[in-house]
Amino acid sequence: MRTWNLKAGDPLCLSLTTDWRFTAIHYADDPSWEITLGRGDPAGITLSGTFGLRANGMRMLPRFTEGPRTVSAIAEFDKAPRLTAFAPNRLKLACAPFPGLDVILEYWAAGPLLLAGRVQIANNGVTRRSMRLDWVAILNPTGDDGQMMSPIRREAAHVLQGRTAGLWPVLFFTGGPVGSRSPYPALSQELDLLPGAVRRFTWALTSMDDPEEGFRLARQTAARNWEAEMARIEMMNNSSLDITTGDPDWDAAFALGQTQARRLLITGTSHLPNPSIVSTRQPDQGYSTRGDGSDYNHLWNGQSALEAWFLLQNLLPGQADTAKGLLRNFLAAQDAGGKIDGKPGLAGQRNRLAATPLLADLAWRIYEVSEDTLFLREVFPRLMDSLETWFNEQQDRDGDGIPEWDHPAQTGFDDNPAFSHWHNWAQGADIRTFESPDLCALLVNECERLKAIAAVLERPEPAAALDALADNLRAALSKSWDIRASTYKAWDRDSHNAQKGETLGSRKGSGQVLLDLVFDLPQRLLLRADLPKPGPLGAEAYVHGRLPSGQHRVEKLDRGAFHWLPGHGAATLDLLLAEVEHIQVENLPENATFKVMVVDHRAENHTQFLPFWAGIPNKKQAAAFVKRHLLDARNYARQFGLPALPRPPKKSGAETLGAVWLPWNIMAAEGLLRYGYRKEAAELVSRLMAGIVQNLKREGAFRRHIHADDGRGLGERDHLLGLPPLDLFLKVLGVRIVSPWKVLVTDLNPFPWPVRIQYRGLMVDCRPAETIITFPDGQSASVEESGAHWVSVDTL
Repeated sequence: MRTWNLKAGDPLCLSLTTDWRFTAIHYADDPSWEITLGRGDPAGITLSGTFGLRANGMRMLPRFTEGPRTVSAIAEFDKAPRLTAFAPNRLKLACAPFPGLDVILEYWAAGPLLLAGRVQIANNGVTRRSMRLDWVAILNPTGDDGQMMSPIRREAAHVLQGRTAGLWPVLFFTGGPVGSRSPYPALSQELDLLPGAVRRFTWALTSMDDPEEGFRLARQTAARNWEAEMARIEMMNNSSLDITTGDPDWDAAFALGQTQARRLLITGTSHLPNPSIVSTRQPDQGYSTRGDGSDYNHLWNGQSALEAWFLLQNLLPGQADTAKGLLRNFLAAQDAGGKIDGKPGLAGQRNRLAATPLLADLAWRIYEVSEDTLFLREVFPRLMDSLETWFNEQQDRDGDGIPEWDHPAQTGFDDNPAFSHWHNWAQGADIRTFESPDLCALLVNECERLKAIAAVLERPEPAAALDALADNLRAALSKSWDIRASTYKAWDRDSHNAQKGETLGSRKGSGQVLLDLVFDLPQRLLLRADLPKPGPLGAEAYVHGRLPSGQHRVEKLDRGAFHWLPGHGAATLDLLLAEVEHIQVENLPENATFKVMVVDHRAENHTQFLPFWAGIPNKKQAAAFVKRHLLDARNYARQFGLPALPRPPKKSGAETLGAVWLPWNIMAAEGLLRYGYRKEAAELVSRLMAGIVQNLKREGAFRRHIHADDGRGLGERDHLLGLPPLDLFLKVLGVRIVSPWKVLVTDLNPFPWPVRIQYRGLMVDCRPAETIITFPDGQSASVEESGAHWVSVDTL
């Protein structure tokens, strides 16, 4: 493994979690930890956690004393701490509190509620040194029976022990330390070091419901062979790609991203047979008060297809088996009718929505780097069944072969102003009344992936049916192309027209809105109520008008037809009107504003990138789309990537709409590659990496979103959807690694510096004019031109 030298101000991500590859992770009880540098009081090298909110805080840090001087704050160190090695369950830092005294601090998440570490102190000076090491442990407990950490003796050993929410944290330290209380609880070692002398100590922290049992486990853990345990970790993490670019910040970000991806994997359960994913893994998470995880929120309650698809960016090629397990988890949540649940969870959670149609694409991407035809043979019939469910009457309500979404959560873009009910500035229309370019594009892509899988399996019979489905979707998309806007627009499910939104009338409080309007084309209406302050939510509305058939109709929308949230509610009519006479609203507070609106289908957002990604537009349309949207700063082309909306509302809660959502940026970049815009794709990757690196430097974390204009981090820390797009980087670079013995080179390096990729003994050097592949046995080959070139030891 590479030796790093990352300090404060460099890209950092200092989370510490158990790793499912070494020990089973208890989904309902396995909190994580984080190291901070120079924050808090004392502002030292601080390992902190909360046992999943069972404590207000638990912190540990080293303190060094030589003569009259005591140092714990890193600002006072002779050499600031530097991160030299990392893995999901391991962190290693080097520092020097005093000149000539070099310290190595290692941390290891050895198991559920079990931490260990090693401290090495070396006298690299020319004189004898006397000093004291204090290992400080500060517990801020919860509950009336909570106890702060304090020194006690167990079996002739001094330990620190506390209590919080039924847990007994016990800290054991080798070397025969003594306990102290002032100014903080600590275990202390007096050291006398001759020149060149090195002392090592191991510690372990357990947090169990029995302090005696915890003490025994801590002592056993501290006695384990440290070098052997660390060697196991290094060997297991050889499956990561080691990337060296001309920018060391990129190198660190790619390495940290692969590590963080592995941290987000949790051991499978009886409900999902293979390791699954959580969106974030922070110190306040990882403990279920119900004991089974069924009370977890959206960040921990299941794996979505979009997140699984995105995670492949940092799992492949080395973790192909793990990726296969994620897909098999979805198949484990497939019902008898073929529907795959959209978010199956480790505690048996289900969101009862159809999974976003990305699973055939996910299977194909796994196959591209594994060439595992047995895996394709296993999943192909199940994926075909899943695709068919999108075209049944539940998903295709008007029976035209163009399905509709059921819920904004399926799209991955919950904040879409067209459908969001959470914000009073959003339209909040019913997504089931839309036929959407993104869903059509995803389904076309699934059809193409399933055809490719069928070809590999030498099964030609599904091709005709898949072509028919895809051709119908393409035809609908072709009709939705807006030549003036150079993009695809959504359209109404029943009228098949793209309406322009407008407000037809409004009033205060209950009463009648008189309209007497005859429409040129049938329209779908949306009723909206805005309340200055939360109040009774019992409003009802009666819509008087005529259907396109000429029939007079009075449509009642009761309280249940409105999506109510504090301060506002909206209801979308499930029918079209050729004429609207008046609308009577009842049970609405006097100070509430009631509006009658035409549903808007024409607003632009990043979901319109998907037809471009799927290869739907012709070359002329694609060129117009790229020029107007992806390369124009007045639209999406911003300093740190492509925002969700080109012109987001300047409203509270709308910040994420001006931010980068990485999955859609990746799809845009893959579309650029598909249509031959490799240089532009490389520039987009560079902008995305600039934002990711900036936040790793400023905050020591990957943020779910990065503002497209100023690079501010938004959303959750260390979120899965904020990890670097490593697989996209390799695609732009023109390299696909199948194994250490087989590589596909598709193009030459478009970046401004050479790139080296190392993987299990393989080395790929990407230079401006050639790509050189050196295999583990020393044989090498060179590719000097664009185009697909398979290079393997068999072809040399």
